[in-house]
Amino acid sequence: MTGQQARSDGVVAVGRPWEADAGTGFSRRLGKTPQELGVTTDNPDCPDIWELGNGDIAVIGRDLTESLGKNLPAGVSIGADERLVVIPRSMMIAAKPDIPNV
Repeated sequence: MTGQQARSDGVVAVGRPWEADAGTGFSRRLGKTPQELGVTTDNPDCPDIWELGNGDIAVIGRDLTESLGKNLPAGVSIGADERLVVIPRSMMIAAKPDIPNV
């Protein structure tokens, strides 16, 4: 099914090899909570990493598309519907044991 992907709502997306599925839900946190890592003040602005019900990954972080997006490496681009999101290094390291090798 090159260029097509069935979403959880049964709709087939055409054109891009991968499309984010807005119909999926959150399955489990990867790594530790922002509170455990000390990267939040318990306000609603906590970085986080989640596995979604369809296996994709959701990242909550600071949107630095405008600032870092100006200096992307060669061959890297950000689509109009995409954002460059930054999370603390400690959060990614803590998530490593929860991320499968395959």
